[in-house]
Amino acid sequence: MKKNLGPKLLVYPTPIFVVSTYDKEGNANAMTVAWGGICSSSPPCVAISVRKATHTYDSLMEKKAFTINISSENYIKETDYFGMVSGKTEDKIAKAGLTPVKSEFVDAPYISEFPINVECKIIQVSELGSHTQFIGEVMNVKIDDTIQEKGNQPIIEQIKPLVFSPDNGNYYGIGEQIAKAFSIGKEIM
Repeated sequence: MKKNLGPKLLVYPTPIFVVSTYDKEGNANAMTVAWGGICSSSPPCVAISVRKATHTYDSLMEKKAFTINISSENYIKETDYFGMVSGKTEDKIAKAGLTPVKSEFVDAPYISEFPINVECKIIQVSELGSHTQFIGEVMNVKIDDTIQEKGNQPIIEQIKPLVFSPDNGNYYGIGEQIAKAFSIGKEIM
């Protein structure tokens, strides 16, 4: 038996993205975004949703570009901080002791210390209600050279990415691998 909970945001897990932009003065900014994810394989695209009241919203509209910086458990304090303070009032990246670097492919900075940086150009903007969704086509991905790869893909256990639980507002790490996708289901076929 199931019970109805009504319209709630109970999608698990929710990735944690640190979105970086330049504002119209060219200042680097970072914002923690939990409303986002992959939205197309070809072309490779990701979606993020932010409120109009944020400094990041204005920068996204101005520059039509952003980076998604995949944080790790090593940078949980900085990641949380980026979601607590506005870039209108302080240089969050400098205060966190991190390094913004100009992207090669888009007009946005990436954060050097984070293990993965995804450079995106905005190809679509949709007003959704409380948030505006920005779809970014992935122009390039950078990965820290200390992260090993298997089949041209980074090993997730070395990245230690963060996820968010929208029901309780807590951060979580990624657990152990339990099966290989597109293989375990063959047992049912």
